[in-house]
Amino acid sequence: MAPFLVAAAAMFAVMYSTQAILPELGREFDVTPSQAGLTISVVIGALAVGAWFWGPLSDRIGRRASLVLASGAIVLPTVLVAFAPSFPVLLGLRVVQGLCMPGLITVGVPYVAEAYAPQLGSRAMGYYVAALVAGGLIGRVGVALITAATSWRLALGLLALLPLASTLLMRRGLPPEPEDARRTTRLSLHDAGRVLRSRRLLAATMAGATMFFAFMGAFSFIDFRLERPPFSLSEAATGLVFLVWVMGGFGPVAGRIADRRGWAIVTLGGLALAATGVALSLIDVLPLVLVGLALITLGNFSGLTAAQLGVAGSTEQDRGLASALYFSAYYLAGAIGAWAPGLAFERWEWPGVAVLCLSAYAVGASALLLARRSARVAAA
Repeated sequence: MAPFLVAAAAMFAVMYSTQAILPELGREFDVTPSQAGLTISVVIGALAVGAWFWGPLSDRIGRRASLVLASGAIVLPTVLVAFAPSFPVLLGLRVVQGLCMPGLITVGVPYVAEAYAPQLGSRAMGYYVAALVAGGLIGRVGVALITAATSWRLALGLLALLPLASTLLMRRGLPPEPEDARRTTRLSLHDAGRVLRSRRLLAATMAGATMFFAFMGAFSFIDFRLERPPFSLSEAATGLVFLVWVMGGFGPVAGRIADRRGWAIVTLGGLALAATGVALSLIDVLPLVLVGLALITLGNFSGLTAAQLGVAGSTEQDRGLASALYFSAYYLAGAIGAWAPGLAFERWEWPGVAVLCLSAYAVGASALLLARRSARVAAA
């Protein structure tokens, strides 16, 4: 899995590369926190749109070809981001990056299910999520530290080396998915409606989308909270806060637990852990805030590992389309989560962000519980 995991980490690093430096971008371009958050929102929104193209395309040309193509395509806009002369141009280049990303991120779930899961089981999805965690650490902590030492332009430009290297690695060593795993799907409302009749897919999609909304809200605006009293942390110190992402390395463990207890139970547990973390982050004690952020990360990536297993198992065919449906909703929610909580922060500061996050977790948990109840009724 090494070439694929490196590519997944590279793409995730590029996706969230501006998140740890939102205050710096706000000062550079004289924009508000919610406007700075758009550098994340537009990427994720473009990813949600692009998922409808890349998912079905991978059903036709193959997962491996889609992965290599997407990784190579993102190199140029990543270089150009470093030279953006204005905030609108920066946003435009981030949109182009986002349109490339579904070719790896959206296609990654069915590819893992087809190429690796037969040998590794649910651990394969856990390894995939752990690679995304590693990419997130690079994109947040690495960019924050380089920005503090030099400039944000150099930090973002250097990230182009990651997808460039991963493209070369995948061309040389990435195995194709089994020929009988892929199904050709015409993208149509009829096909989408057929796949959406799966209660399992709907529940996994709602849970994943609400978790991602809250996760983006918490980590996009925690910098603004920590740079202000009573914490008053430096830019480099707030960047290091993202080291709590190492908790996401428990994704493989969550996959193994999901094998034994079921994906829905693990997803519910992830929602509960993340909600506890948000509650702790409200306390003006730095160690408790850090523990809260660690719990949000642990709950998010454990829950998402399980939810993606729910998506992968929701259909035996047209997995590219099912993945596109899941990720379009997932990333649309994330795009809103990187912007709307910023408006709440501008008016009510961190408590406003926390209320939005907790509300999202409640919606996700309700969707899972309703789906489980419907499944029990149908079985009876």
